[in-house]
Amino acid sequence: MTGLTSSRLTVYASLAAGGLVAGLAFGRVEPVALAAPFLLALLAAVVGREPEVSVRLSLDRDRALEGDEVQATIELSSPRTVERFELLLPLPPELTAEGGTARALLLRAGRERTVELKLRCERWGAFSIGPLLVRGRDLLGVRSWEGSAGDAHSLRVYPREETLRSLVAPLETQVFAGNQVSRVRGEGIEFADLREWQPGDRIRRVNWRATALRGSLWVNEQYPERNTDVVLFLDTFAEVRSEGRSTNDRAVRAAATLAHGYLERKDRVGLVGFGGFLSWLVPESGARQLYAIVDTLLASDIVHSYALRGVDVLPPRTLPPKALVLAITPLLDERTAAALLDLRARGYDLIVVEVSPLELLEPDPESSTQLAHRLWRLSREALRWRYEQVGVPVVTWREGVPLAAPLEEVNAFRHLARPA
Repeated sequence: MTGLTSSRLTVYASLAAGGLVAGLAFGRVEPVALAAPFLLALLAAVVGREPEVSVRLSLDRDRALEGDEVQATIELSSPRTVERFELLLPLPPELTAEGGTARALLLRAGRERTVELKLRCERWGAFSIGPLLVRGRDLLGVRSWEGSAGDAHSLRVYPREETLRSLVAPLETQVFAGNQVSRVRGEGIEFADLREWQPGDRIRRVNWRATALRGSLWVNEQYPERNTDVVLFLDTFAEVRSEGRSTNDRAVRAAATLAHGYLERKDRVGLVGFGGFLSWLVPESGARQLYAIVDTLLASDIVHSYALRGVDVLPPRTLPPKALVLAITPLLDERTAAALLDLRARGYDLIVVEVSPLELLEPDPESSTQLAHRLWRLSREALRWRYEQVGVPVVTWREGVPLAAPLEEVNAFRHLARPA
């Protein structure tokens, strides 16, 4: 810690010097007697030693969910008594502590003190907790020592996932085994149709009931179980933020929910952060991929840029053929629209989930911006029409509505729409 002399020390020095000078000048002992306490306090401050306090900061875990509580433990010990020791744990705005994070306590020589703080995770993100800001004072409170102590600890707060009853089924599947029933017939367990026996068919595929009725061998055809390549396309060009609410926050929550749902179904999931700063993860499966996707989402942020972007800057393995692309976007930047229409032109199975910013941009009914707001909404409708003209379903996820609602709209659209 760094030793700092307070303004009180300057006042004591001035009073002590003034009393001594007055006593010598007038030859009286009263001014010297009055200056003696200040002189003793000044002497105690000068010869006081810096406190040697050992500080250790720890967290009970390094990963949590939104709304969870994480306990921070501060262990203190000192070989000498410190009359007043103050500490403060700086926290980002996304974390709060019950009762605050500032403490003042007495440290006795050779005795350990433990301070426990309950940190509540209000919002997802990757945070660094520590070091602590500490300050020690001498017995008379004349001199203080300030500094930082304790190591920094990382804390990752994951977004809470939405509840989904079903996921969007892809138009095409891959050749790897999974839980998704393929439209192509082959070896599987889902019944597809009956056909006459052909040389090379296995005996176990013979449908004996149909054979007995028709007088010739008939076999069953099945749909095989395959997996899907899913690419989550996250638009990070722009966002709308108001009173702590943001379209990007909801987009990250939707991406984490969809990644968890598809990975549980043994699909391969990848991530593309398309914006001022490009990031991507090649589609993979398993729990390790889920943690990789969520950790990447925690670091995602809106980066404003005027550079032109295209999907041709992404590595080819990032967007494998026959992949289902789920674009999560607030429909605020034309560069994202151009990239998504390019993906559709390349034959990708594309779905656009619009994270609606309308609830965050409601103008005053008597404001002069009403006309501009109406024109802006019409431009958004025109953009949706462009997507629908090329067979891309666009669903709107509004604030306060479960994510399952727009996904069910996609399933209904695919069920009723004609093949493009």
